[in-house]
Amino acid sequence: MMRTTLARAAASGALVAGALTAVAASPATAVPAYSTGLVPAVQQAFGLTAEQAVARLDQERVAAAVEGPAKAAAGSSYGGSWFDPRSGRLVVALTDQSAAAAVRATGAETTTATRSAAELDRAKAAVDGLAAPAGVSGWRTDPRSGTVEVTVNTPGADVDAFLARAGAVAPVSVRSGQKPTTFAAGTVGGDPYYINGNVRCSIGFSVHGGFVSAGHCGGAGASVTGWDGSRIGNFAASQFPGDDMAYVPVGGGWWTVPVVLGWGAVSDQLVRGSNEAPVGASICRSGSTTHWHCGTVLAKNETVNYSQGAVYQMTKTSVCAEPGDSGGSFISGDQAQGVTSGGWGNCSSGGETWYQPVNEILGRYGLTLQTA
Repeated sequence: MMRTTLARAAASGALVAGALTAVAASPATAVPAYSTGLVPAVQQAFGLTAEQAVARLDQERVAAAVEGPAKAAAGSSYGGSWFDPRSGRLVVALTDQSAAAAVRATGAETTTATRSAAELDRAKAAVDGLAAPAGVSGWRTDPRSGTVEVTVNTPGADVDAFLARAGAVAPVSVRSGQKPTTFAAGTVGGDPYYINGNVRCSIGFSVHGGFVSAGHCGGAGASVTGWDGSRIGNFAASQFPGDDMAYVPVGGGWWTVPVVLGWGAVSDQLVRGSNEAPVGASICRSGSTTHWHCGTVLAKNETVNYSQGAVYQMTKTSVCAEPGDSGGSFISGDQAQGVTSGGWGNCSSGGETWYQPVNEILGRYGLTLQTA
């Protein structure tokens, strides 16, 4: 099925696809450095001038490209990395400063790490093996403190017991935070896709043959219809909890293009790849309830303890979301990042949101991202 952007948001008349449906699009005659509207979105999110927003996007693109070579140069001394908006560069933490010169040669800055990333990953894996009470929101590796940081939403004896068990198998630090929930929703107005006729979620990214979204939206075999009620297909694969990912092949006249909907807040965004943005980078989300919002990547490899069970290796952001946004697109620049899983708060008072990284979904299901 297809419709114009004008039918769903005050944008151009080009046929688009995005958070809710896939449509045909005319090929661009020229590829800009950034999709039209992205720079104003970054300006608004971070209080920057246009020149500062372009500079930050340029710096983040370099940082994302540097992260892989810098990690390789660090070797076993790699203790984690993040984008520093003050310097505009990637910062790499090292347990052994003998690797510092090689890391700086890639274009990154260096700092000291108390533990290697491999040590922290093993420590977190040990905590992942523990059953967590509802008062624990989740946990992640924190390269800056060299600990597994546990977020607690409701203190109590059961939480204290969990922290004691976690502290016995890992270096643990504790912070307070809100309880995350998933963002699926019952049927309401808007531009949704529906699962079994009564649950609404948002399309994440087009892949060759279909789209990816969140696993908690529907189990394998669940039927999917589009915004207009026409049949799209069925969930071919779905995982939740443990992971939060799903794949839906499209049919019935639907097809896919590499676009994320800007909902009139910005122009529709072309997807040109899936290079992973570092911690500290800007990121934006598109969803069928709250549409387009931006923020920052806060953490990676975080375990989120939903009421349905834990989900591992999630990425945390400062972007808000609400019910119905589940499965929607997280994009940094023109690079696909992940699909919306859950969080806390809303887009009136603020909140935090986690996403399932898209490259993990592509690898798990053997899919290829559709790109411009």
